[in-house]
Amino acid sequence: MTNPIAPFAVQADEGTPLETPTADSVYIKAHTGNTNGSLTAMELVISPKSGPALHTHLREDELWYVLEGDFRFKMGDELFRVSKGGLAFGPRGTPHNFQNVGETPGRLFVVTTPSGVERFFEQFADLLPGPVEPEKLSAVGLANWVEFVGPPLGVSDPL
Repeated sequence: MTNPIAPFAVQADEGTPLETPTADSVYIKAHTGNTNGSLTAMELVISPKSGPALHTHLREDELWYVLEGDFRFKMGDELFRVSKGGLAFGPRGTPHNFQNVGETPGRLFVVTTPSGVERFFEQFADLLPGPVEPEKLSAVGLANWVEFVGPPLGVSDPL
């Protein structure tokens, strides 16, 4: 049997760099095209006190591994604190968000399965530069099975 997926490797300084809706950075390391749809892998660099709005992935499970920093994650009604070397998992359909609670930029390695969430960041990047209206961000999210359902963690649950 021939494997339809070619092996590959990505170095630390490689990946497709994109801006996130919070003006942070995402580096796409593996995507639909090179994993045959099995997963997406990304590195996020998150500024101090930053993090995304509360949202739900309607089709992907998501795993976050903390490479650097100190984060808190809200998933459903649960709040978790995770630091360097720790991980958090959010099953599809569970509203979630996270926040870098440290004083320096934090780094997360993120894996979603199945693949596809990279398209959200690619389509968001197409709306830049300049401010993106909430309605447009919501439309990009829904087109990629991501529904925004609340504010960032720093707003809903301030430290």
